[in-house]
Amino acid sequence: MNRQIDTKRIHTIVIGGGQAGLSVGYHLAKRGIRFRILDASERIGDAWRNRWDSLRLFSPARYAGLPGMPFPARGDSFPTKEQIAEYLESYAKYFHLPIQNGIKVDRLSREGDRFVVTAGNERFESEQVVVAMANYQTPKLPAFAGDLDRSIVQLHSHHYRNPSQLQDGGVLVVGVGNSGADIAIEVARTRPTWIAGKETGFVPFPIDSFLARFFLVRLVRFVGHHVLSVATPIGRKMRPKLLSRATPLVRVKPKDLTDAGIVRVPRVAGVRNGQPLLEDGSVLEARNVIWCTGYHPGFSWIYLPIFGSDRNPVHDRGIVSRVPGLYFVGLHYLYSMSSATLIGVGRDAERVVKALESRSRLLARTAA
Repeated sequence: MNRQIDTKRIHTIVIGGGQAGLSVGYHLAKRGIRFRILDASERIGDAWRNRWDSLRLFSPARYAGLPGMPFPARGDSFPTKEQIAEYLESYAKYFHLPIQNGIKVDRLSREGDRFVVTAGNERFESEQVVVAMANYQTPKLPAFAGDLDRSIVQLHSHHYRNPSQLQDGGVLVVGVGNSGADIAIEVARTRPTWIAGKETGFVPFPIDSFLARFFLVRLVRFVGHHVLSVATPIGRKMRPKLLSRATPLVRVKPKDLTDAGIVRVPRVAGVRNGQPLLEDGSVLEARNVIWCTGYHPGFSWIYLPIFGSDRNPVHDRGIVSRVPGLYFVGLHYLYSMSSATLIGVGRDAERVVKALESRSRLLARTAA
């Protein structure tokens, strides 16, 4: 016998309990709007806890705080992933945000004038929904990854924690983005390491220096927060390019890779005899491969007509005109280059919540 599913009716549902969802929750609570945050993790902050162990922010702690609560660390320090996770958990508790953990949403649709959110045996209806997460959620692997010899340890950067997961022998890191560069530096301390691909640029100064911590970071923040935004001509022009390419290297520089003994090799083009085949026709006898190859869009669970040809949501600064009442926060370059970061997500959350509040008032007046 099928058990009937009870439907919970909530004015506004926020999907995602990371920094985006918590920022949205802060502004909703501030305006007295009834809401609930649904998060798939068992604990707030798990998205950070589950990243590689040596991860640190690229920006100092003074810029890592969410609305209403500064980050509790020395302003010029670079927080670790554990510090960020604990901060997010403390933030949710401090503001008494209504969060339901362990709820993995598997469908968002619409019935009449209400949104329907389902998560296993849970069903929710709401007038408005904020999807609070980044564009990319599902690890991307090349189609030929499955053709590598089974004796080779393969990990995506999403699942990499530390070198203890690897076997003895050489490591091929595929992808020269920030995650690939950071991980390559780490594994090169104990194993022969190659890194495949080419970086898309790099920050030309050491971010840990006194000058960078106290002065240059302010310049970078200003550019990423205000100049490279959809509100400026240069920001609108650069947006498609910045969305289609990896972020320039921030902490690690190309010279650092060479100095660490890491061998730069061409792009991985396929597999030959179970081993990675490079673009120049050579083959590497790697014992481990770490794929730092990015993510696919993770919105296949949204059954609404909101996607463009690139499978990403079509929106205007987080507001989805095709489906009134649906909003996004946390997307890359939602408003500016800083939108998906701790630096910028609070500003985007406030703007979206103001739009949500205006719509709520309009609906209330119409119904009266």
